[in-house]
Amino acid sequence: MLRRTDLPPVIAGFEQINRYWDRTHQIPAAKILPGEYYVTTDNEVITTVLGSCISACIRDRIFGIGGMNHFMLPASENGEWGEHDTVTNTANRYGNYAMEHMINDILKNGGHRRNLEVKIFGGGRIIQGDTAVGSGNIDFVRHYLEMEGLPLVGEDVGDVYPRKVLYFPATGRVRVKKLKSMHNDTVFKREREYQQTIQTEPASGDIELF
Repeated sequence: MLRRTDLPPVIAGFEQINRYWDRTHQIPAAKILPGEYYVTTDNEVITTVLGSCISACIRDRIFGIGGMNHFMLPASENGEWGEHDTVTNTANRYGNYAMEHMINDILKNGGHRRNLEVKIFGGGRIIQGDTAVGSGNIDFVRHYLEMEGLPLVGEDVGDVYPRKVLYFPATGRVRVKKLKSMHNDTVFKREREYQQTIQTEPASGDIELF
């Protein structure tokens, strides 16, 4: 089995992200949690599981440099982030920070803004009657992309199921699995626990459904 130390090196600052060898796709993989994002210049897959949260998958379609984030809340009303923020900083719970941080890292590592393309996922209504969180996240990210002039080339948002998302920045391919057999409470409880935790702290390929 390939050890973590055998995986190709990461971009500086992403060392704490959980990485492993994906035996199905035979490439390195990075698994992100709520409040995290990951950017790569290599042929890797980035994966996460979403309930009401949103993941934006952004890449330079010419050079294949890209990343995925996972945020829970639409936007912070506070000012700028500090110089010591990291890819797992609680600021990244907010969509505006999660988007800006990731885009900046893509550009710093060779991406060009004019080449960027975006796909968005998540925002599910995973608890019956609870429409505010997921729909608010969807509205936010669409508005953000429109204001920033970034093209939205694919999406799978809304509905009532959690999703497992696998993103391949080198090609733009995305695989999305709706977890219909999974108890929605599992993802909801995880997101709710995360939300309660952070509130106590300072603040172009195809999409394949499988």
